[in-house]
Amino acid sequence: MDFEAIKQILISQFGESIGSEEKGPQPILTAPADRIADICRFLFEDERLYFDYLPCITAIDNGPAVATMELIYHLISIPYGHALTIKIVFPRNTAEQPLPSVSTVSHIWRTADWHEREAFDLMGIHFENHPDLRRILLPEDWEGHPLRKDYSAQEKYHGIHVRYAHD
Repeated sequence: MDFEAIKQILISQFGESIGSEEKGPQPILTAPADRIADICRFLFEDERLYFDYLPCITAIDNGPAVATMELIYHLISIPYGHALTIKIVFPRNTAEQPLPSVSTVSHIWRTADWHEREAFDLMGIHFENHPDLRRILLPEDWEGHPLRKDYSAQEKYHGIHVRYAHD
């Protein structure tokens, strides 16, 4: 099944909020952030599609000026041999606001558990209903999320210099 056929199935199920970007070598399906769990459940359960593997979730911070973040879900149907990339865009928070929040898909694919924890840890994205959302690479008491564009490293962590001031 090709990209356009998959897109049409999703439009018939979820309406015109499903779109696409075709700027690179692989087209990307775009979807509303508040529907990502429903869309992913459908992609997994529909017998025509059966996307049974989620090898990667990529998180992107577009920075304070653009004020958005993105999650890109890479899906594969092993039995049917087709792949799909889905992108959602959502508002970025400021330092005074709670972390941006998106529904988990870890109840659909177990691999999402670790990918979502990594996005939480490094990018500061909260995943609603995640079964164990805690840092995965950094210590629990680390300050901030180091892959955000506005991240500023703390001077010391438990007495260890994290960054050095330049003369």
